Amino acid sequence: MEFSVKAQSLDKIVTEALVIAIPANQSMTADIKLLDNSSTNIISQILKKGDLGKNFGNTVVLHQVPGIKAQRLLLINSGTKNSLSDSEYKQLVRNSLKNLETLNVKNIALTLNQLNVDNRDANWAVEQATLIALETQYRVKRISKEKVIPSSLQSISFITKGKTPSTALIKSVNQAQAVAHGIALSKDLANLPPNICTPNYLAKEAQKLGKEWKLKVDVLEKSDMEKLGMGSLLAVAQGSHQAPKLITMKYNGATQKNDKPIVLVGKGITFDTGGISLKPAPEMDEMKFDMCGAASVFGVMRAVAEMKLPINLIGIVPTCENMPDGNATRPGDIVTSMSGQTIEILNTDAEGRLILCDALTYAQRFEPKTIIDIATLTGACVIALGNEAAALFANNDHLSLALKQAGDITGDRVWPMPLWEEYHEGLKSNFADMANVAGRAGGSITAACFLAKFTREVTWAHLDIAGVAYRGGKEKGATGRPVSMLCQFLTQQ
Repeated sequence: MEFSVKAQSLDKIVTEALVIAIPANQSMTADIKLLDNSSTNIISQILKKGDLGKNFGNTVVLHQVPGIKAQRLLLINSGTKNSLSDSEYKQLVRNSLKNLETLNVKNIALTLNQLNVDNRDANWAVEQATLIALETQYRVKRISKEKVIPSSLQSISFITKGKTPSTALIKSVNQAQAVAHGIALSKDLANLPPNICTPNYLAKEAQKLGKEWKLKVDVLEKSDMEKLGMGSLLAVAQGSHQAPKLITMKYNGATQKNDKPIVLVGKGITFDTGGISLKPAPEMDEMKFDMCGAASVFGVMRAVAEMKLPINLIGIVPTCENMPDGNATRPGDIVTSMSGQTIEILNTDAEGRLILCDALTYAQRFEPKTIIDIATLTGACVIALGNEAAALFANNDHLSLALKQAGDITGDRVWPMPLWEEYHEGLKSNFADMANVAGRAGGSITAACFLAKFTREVTWAHLDIAGVAYRGGKEKGATGRPVSMLCQFLTQQ
């Protein structure tokens, strides 16, 4: 889809559809009054008849209005408030695009970006509208003879006030497109079936991404991990015929090449049966989404490379399957992690933290400024926060605040959780340095506390995205979260 930013009189815009917001009290801005005058007051006549309705988000489409070059006018009720909330603004954009998609429209001009939104500026408005437009256009790549019907929409023009659009607005649209492309990549990978999206497939996709966006990509094989002493990661992988991989993708965009990198670590369990601690059968198919952390790292790497952000960024993806097998890890086994710390595995279904702890230790060899891991780690997180916010754990208050603010701006929200010492008690083991689980109470917190034992020397945050990374039921599919939040955080570095 193509996007543009224009400053133009509304009656002169040549487009298949022009979208105009009308307040519930039917008051008109100077621009819309001009449009109404050009149309010999057809807009005010329609409003007087009550065709737009009284409810927020109601729409009415006018065709071939005389005196106006747009083929259609879509009027949308913007409610009673002078300034909208984030979600109200997004709802208006989404309603408008869905309405026009049913009319098979190819190009449209939006003025909704001129609406007042609480504590947001015009750049935010065009960014969010761009993301919503590309989200609306996204189609799951089905494996079927039946062809997917693409969206008819091919281009959107944002109409601004003033004589010329600002450079910042144009940059915002371009950056939002890059983020949307990253979100789409993340969704594509996570939606694939687990018999296709294996650790080896992800390694090949990383190589492909590296060639396309000039990323340096390294892939460690099982023998490499054995030499590094990654006993924890390898313990999870040993029940599967699929060989584990440790993928590293490097983007060097900082002006000073020696600037310390930010490292993202994404959990990449391409299918999680629970291992010997087998999961129940219902909804086990959704365990293909247990690599959504890895998928988000792929998406962010692509978006950052397209935006050409002036930072150094490394993405690390530990990836394997967690399967039951004669060779699989048993409850009660003790393994030695790359850090040298030993772990008593009490539950083989708490496998994500086992692959992450070795990846987090490995990440520290790059002397990072910050490490952020992203993982569909615990069902307890879903119980605590539902499907709205990811859980955020951090050993640094500044990092925690920066990530939360990035989530608030994008709507891809995170919520801070504690890492207090008292929660570490449950991880004690009579036989090893620690156990891999600490009981059901506070499960997402104790999982984060486990990871904290491997990141004591670095500035670190952990995002448990189990509740936000995908949807089940009729809407089953990956969401691409938290790509937009992480991109917002990285643009502020």
